[in-house]
Amino acid sequence: MVKHYQFSVLTDDEYSYHYIGERVKAYVKESGVTSGIVTTVVAHTNCGIVVTEPLECIMDDFKVLLHKLVDDDAQYSHAHFLPTYGRTSANAYGHLRSLLTGNSCIFPIQNGSMIMGAAQEIVLMEFDGPQERTVFVDVIGE
Repeated sequence: MVKHYQFSVLTDDEYSYHYIGERVKAYVKESGVTSGIVTTVVAHTNCGIVVTEPLECIMDDFKVLLHKLVDDDAQYSHAHFLPTYGRTSANAYGHLRSLLTGNSCIFPIQNGSMIMGAAQEIVLMEFDGPQERTVFVDVIGE
C-alpha cells in the first residue's frame, strides 16, 4: 500500500525553520500502514529537510555554520544574468545551502508508528523566504 499526502508551510523569514515531525507522524497513523517506511520530501531547490534535535541553540548554531560555509555576498555564477529566467537571480546562497542539507528523509514504520530516536525531529529549513513551501509525505508498506 502507498498513501500520498502533501501540505504547505508558509515560512516567515529568509532563514527560518519549522518542525514538521508531528504532522508526518499523524499521516503515518492515518495511513493504516503498520510496517514499512515514510518519506518526507520538500519540493523546492532553495530549502531543505534535516533531522536533528529540536533545540533553538542547535538551530542557531546551524545558521551560523551555513552562513560561514555559504556567504550571502559571494560572487556566485548563479548571481549573473540567467537567459532561462530572463533576469538576474539573487538567491544563489539559498540553492547552495539546500545542497548542503538535502531535501528529504526516510524513517521506518513498525507497529503503525514511525521509529525515531527520542531526540530526533524533522525540520523544514527555509533559505530564501518568506514563501509557501510544499512538502510531500509518502507512507509505503502494509
